[in-house]
Parts: sequence; C-alpha cells; structure tokens
Amino acid sequence: MSEDVQDQSDTANPLADEQEENAPNTYMIRPNFAHKFRAAHVKEVVHTVLNEELAEKSYNAEETTALCKHLSNEIKGKLKELKLDRYKFVVQVVIGEQRGEGVKMGCKCFWDSDTDNCAQDIFMNDSMFCVAAVFGVFFY
Repeated sequence: MSEDVQDQSDTANPLADEQEENAPNTYMIRPNFAHKFRAAHVKEVVHTVLNEELAEKSYNAEETTALCKHLSNEIKGKLKELKLDRYKFVVQVVIGEQRGEGVKMGCKCFWDSDTDNCAQDIFMNDSMFCVAAVFGVFFY
C-alpha cells in the first residue's frame, strides 16, 4: 500500500518538472542601475523612522532592548518597500543614555564595493542618543 502512494506522489505533478525546466535564469552578477543601494536615499529612510519613533521618547534602560528591536524591524520594513531586489539588509541600532560623554562607533566590512554599501544616521535628544546603521549586501 505504501508503494502505491509513493508511486502516485512521484507522478502527481508533471507540470512542476516543466516549470523547473522553463524557469528563467535569475543569476545576476550586478544590480540594475535603478535598483542599486544608494546610501543617501537609505539614510533619509533611517532618519525618518528615527525621528518618527523617538521624537517623544526619553531614555529608559529597561526598554532599550525592545526599542532597538522595534526600530530595526521598522527600518527593515521601510527598506523592503524600496524594492531593492536581491539585497540583504543588516540593521544595527544602538541606544544609549545622553550624559555629555563622547561615544565612538566603528565597523569593518569585507564586501564588493561596486554593489554593497552602508548608511547610518544619528538621533539625539536631551536624555538619549540612537545610532542606526544599515548594511546593504547584494546577493549574487
């Protein structure tokens, strides 16, 4: 009985094999010029999200983890609306208390400088600072 079920499942969908054979090749070595990651445009998106979400907020150490996750998801959602096909986005959000001290942040990346890029924006008010960095990596 189990052999009959297995035989039927192998031949149940002959159209699936045809679709796989006729599928267009989606391999791209470079993005189209119109669909390239543009740091200035991405920075505007990040700036808008940070200002909308943090305008009325004050620093609370207990809420920063959830707020960082929320902000990164909002930024990723807005970036997906740009329809930059085949780009993978990594969003890093850091929130800290504003005490008048200096903070330096840095990163190192190993990527293709023709297709990959990054953008960042900083939000500050009297009680907190927020740094959001977006890395756009083209998926070959």
